[in-house]
This record gives sequence, C-alpha cells and structure tokens, in this order.
Amino acid sequence: MSASPAAPRPNAVVAVLALAGIVVSLMQTLVIPIVPELPRLLDAPASDTAWAVTATLLAAAVATPVVGRLGDMAGKRRMLLFSVCLLIVGSVVCGLSDTLVPMVVGRALQGLSAAVIPLGISIMRDELPAERLAGATALMSASLGVGGALGLPIAALIADNMDWHMLFWLSGALGAVALALVLILVPESAVRTGGRFDVLGGLGMAAGLVCLLLAISKGADWGWGSGTTLGLFAAAVVVLLVWGWWELRIPQPLVDLRTTARRQVLFTNLASIAVGFSMFAMSLVLPQLLQLPEATGYGLGRSLLTAGLVMAPSGLVMMAFAPVSAKVSKTRGPKVTLMIGALIVAAGYGLNIVLMSEVWHLALVSCVIGAGIGFTYGAMPALIMGAVPASETAAANSLNTLMRSIGTSVASAIAGVILAQMTVSLGGFALPSENAFKVVMAIGAGAALLAFVIASFIPRHRAGTGVAHSAPAVGAEAPAASAH
Repeated sequence: MSASPAAPRPNAVVAVLALAGIVVSLMQTLVIPIVPELPRLLDAPASDTAWAVTATLLAAAVATPVVGRLGDMAGKRRMLLFSVCLLIVGSVVCGLSDTLVPMVVGRALQGLSAAVIPLGISIMRDELPAERLAGATALMSASLGVGGALGLPIAALIADNMDWHMLFWLSGALGAVALALVLILVPESAVRTGGRFDVLGGLGMAAGLVCLLLAISKGADWGWGSGTTLGLFAAAVVVLLVWGWWELRIPQPLVDLRTTARRQVLFTNLASIAVGFSMFAMSLVLPQLLQLPEATGYGLGRSLLTAGLVMAPSGLVMMAFAPVSAKVSKTRGPKVTLMIGALIVAAGYGLNIVLMSEVWHLALVSCVIGAGIGFTYGAMPALIMGAVPASETAAANSLNTLMRSIGTSVASAIAGVILAQMTVSLGGFALPSENAFKVVMAIGAGAALLAFVIASFIPRHRAGTGVAHSAPAVGAEAPAASAH
C-alpha cells in the first residue's frame, strides 16, 4: 500500500494505536451525561432516545468480528482507517442532529468503529519486535478503560458549560487527529489471508448477536417474560446454532470455530465475559453512589463532574499497570496475570462493600478495580495471540473483544433489574437502596472470582512473553509454546 510508511517506528506505532483506542472508548462514554436530557433535546420519548445508546452497542457487536476478519483478509491498517472514518462520520452526523433518527444513525456509525482496539493489537503483533509486544498490547488493551474513565469528566464539563453538540464535534476532531497519525506513522502489515469473505456467516452472526443483545439490553423495558424478549432469545439460539453449523462446513469461515474451541482460546473468551461483567458493574454503581442525595444516608450528593473526576484516576491506573501486567506475563505467563487481575478486581468490590461512605473511599475502590482490569486486559490478548496463527490475529482478538462486550451487556441488564427492584422512597421518588448497590458489588466480585476459576483451566504457558510473534508470512502458524 503506497501510502503506508516504509519502516515502522515502534514507539510511534504504539503511541498512535493507543491514542486511536482511547478516542474510540472516549466516544462511547461522551454521551452518558446527556442521556437523561435526550428526550428534551431530541423531542422524543425516553424509550425511543434510549436507542442512542442501544444502537452503538448493537453496531459495535456486529462490526467487531466482521471488521476483524476483513482486517486479516484485506489489511489491518486499511480496516483501522475505515473504522476511524466511520467514527468521524458518525460524530459529524450526531453533531448536526436535533432529532432522534439522525442521532441514532450517527451513534450506530460511531459504534461501527469499535474494532479499532483489536485491530491495533493485531497490527502490533505484525510490526513490533517480540520483546516490545507484551507491553504494547497491554497498553493498547488498557486504552479501552482509559478512554472510558477520562471521557466522563470531560463530557460532564462540556455538557455543563457548552452546547451538547460539542460532545460530538470533540469526538470527530479527535478521530481526525487519530486518522492523520495512523496515515503518517502506522505501516500496513504483509500478514493477510486473502480469500473470499463469508457473507452468509457475517449476516448470520449479525442477526444472532442483534437478537441476543437486543433481548438483554431492552428486556427490562419490555418485560423479561414478554413475547418480544423471549422470542428474541429463542431466535438468537436458533440463528447462532445454524450459523455455527454453517461456519464448520465452509473452507473460509468468518470465525474459525475449531480454533475458537482450542482450550486456551475457549477459556480465555469465557473468562473475558466474566471480566467484562465485573468491569461494567463498577461503572454502574460508583457514579450513582456519588450522585444520589445525601438525604438517603448513603448517597454523597456530588455533581456529575465530581463523579467523573473521582472515576478518572482508575483509567490512569489501568495504563500505569499495563507494563506491570506485561512483566508478569513475561516471567510467569499471561494465565497467571489474568488470575492475579481477577483477584484484584474481586478484592476491590469486597472493599467497596465496606467502604462506601466517603468520596475517597470510592476513588480508592475505583483505582483498585482499575489496577485489576489493567492486569486482565493486558493478559487476554496475549493469551489469544499465543494460540492462533498470525493470519487470524485480528479476527481472534475481535471475537475476544466481543465476549467482553457481551459481559458488559449482561452486567447492565442484571444490575438494572436489581437497582430497579431494591428501592427506597425519597420525596416520592424510588431510588436504589444501599443494599441494592451492595448486591451488585457482590455480584461483581463473584464475576471476577468466576473469571479466576475459568482462567485456572487455561493451559500453563511454558516460555517467553506469552505472545506468539511471527514474521510476516501469510498463514504462518505461531502457537505460543513454540514461538520462542
């Protein structure tokens, strides 16, 4: 590809790709402060404006595995640029919108950029020296949490002091900066499979995931026992079973299910669902505790901006722990790193159950959980790349990212039910009770401990960094145990 730089500069490649990851995760958080105001801003019912969030979730779930596979086939940098372009276009559409339909369309386009992080990790595998890879992938993976943590205070500041459209113009501007830097500094990899894209597989996976995630995310609104919710769950099971049958019978599937069934890949993906669940529980509980009125006896009565500033250090802690995670993976293997991270997250939630009465308590808890997430997010791509060929890296990392997203969706649904059912009355309004928050925290801790147990079944890594690194040869098999 002629526009691609001739020789990669490792530090520049890592910095640019991590920035792109932060921009994408920032986009997902920026809308949070205005969600309660969207019915007024867009002159639409709250049940309809909720699609501004749901559309992003569904688009990201569909795009991540599809774009990852296209990256393996046609070029990872090319698909990374395409994804960032979609983020910019979606941001512009939202920035120009004053009604519901263009807002939902723009948010869906933004969601289609979600594959940036797994694509960035895959580019790193192809371009960086083996000794740099573990630290770089841990940093790239942590960018998801960094952008999310920094996005809340930035968004709250903009929402309080400027026109709400500025949230999306900021997202578009940052996307344009990331696009330019990728064009200038990130090379195109020679590692690609070519071949034909599995169109039926893509459509089948998209249909199955949309049915599943729509039922999970909207079940509380529609009723968990309603015909619509149950019908979507049933459709998801049928469609995904047929999709799996199709993927096993064609020579170039969208997802290589035989590779996915390898013990290391399978248990890493299962652990990722649990980790995604436990990470998102913090995002649901801590901001609400900070903002609930002091009259409840457990709320801290702070503004959204203060809540964002309290949460922000957790993202920086994730980034700070990325090199620590890489060092543990190098010496002990990424399996151990994942297990340590899961225990730290569980300890953070346990701490939260007994420390939740002061602002500094919640800041401390978010940093402890952030450190644990930093460990787990650094280990998961290392485990995936240690078990798949270089030619399947982007697709495998994208599927792992999707597993985390499913975990966060399930966490949102379960926590939403608990917080809606266990309430206290204050001034005629029903608010989540203190015990409701403690139950969600206990479930978050349980999910982290489940990730620990699942991770214990991952085969022990025998040597090296935990990440298979191979020369740019199409289809080269590079299992971790033999890569060094």
